[in-house]
Amino acid sequence: MIDEAPAPWSRRVELAPGVAVGGAPAPPEESPLPVVAGPCALESEEVVLGVAGWLADLARRLPIAPGFKSSFDKANRSSLASYRGPGLERGLELLARVREVTGLAVLTDVHAPEQCWPAAEVCDVLQIPAFLCRQTDLVLAAAETGRALNVKKGQFMAPEEMARVIEKAASVGNERVTVTERGVSFGYRNLIVDMRSFALLHALGIPVIYDATHSLQLPGSGEETGGERRFAEPLARAAVAAGADGVFLEVHPDPETARSDRSTQLPPERAEALLESLLAVRRAVVPPRSA
Repeated sequence: MIDEAPAPWSRRVELAPGVAVGGAPAPPEESPLPVVAGPCALESEEVVLGVAGWLADLARRLPIAPGFKSSFDKANRSSLASYRGPGLERGLELLARVREVTGLAVLTDVHAPEQCWPAAEVCDVLQIPAFLCRQTDLVLAAAETGRALNVKKGQFMAPEEMARVIEKAASVGNERVTVTERGVSFGYRNLIVDMRSFALLHALGIPVIYDATHSLQLPGSGEETGGERRFAEPLARAAVAAGADGVFLEVHPDPETARSDRSTQLPPERAEALLESLLAVRRAVVPPRSA
């Protein structure tokens, strides 16, 4: 049982050079807000480099610590007709191009143990998808690469259960692990974000990122997963106020033409406005430092 007064913050984890998540709260000017962003699935090089360039430029204008994330394969699809991505080989080529052109830290998700080492050769961080967060062989294989891990909390998992996932990675010597909150299943075709989750994960010493776009999904609502983009701003602001250490955003230059998650991705201008408001929330909720 977690104490009624959980720890106010988690340990600090460096996902990549310049991108640290967790630790004692501080205003963004002293500790930049970690922001993981990118299109849901890798598409054309034009789309991928366009979003990556926007993120790199944004980091020069706002106090954020950026990481670019996109998927070479979206294995969990609503329908066989849904776009999955370009595959491992071409996907890693695109992600390597992002690093080469922008210098950004790069993240991608892995779905099978045999994908971990090839992905680790290109990416700074390996991500474990929500539905696979309890797959021991996958977690161990990803952790054994030595890359930092970002584990999506399953929609069926309580916050406290994620401690066991962290233990699996630590068993092979990898303690560079963060957890991403993306809501829990609540009835049919809906997700609910329990704002207590951030405090509960902090009580376990786990840094937590809030997935502001996947938590808007309405799973199984058609051939493509639906969603309610209109709630991105209020939920993200609430999560930062509740203690989220960083945010995860799916960003696409034209969400209505996106080949994956078109109902929840944000256009760059809207994502930028949202991040500006999140920085303001963070300044408001972090207590001032004593002189």
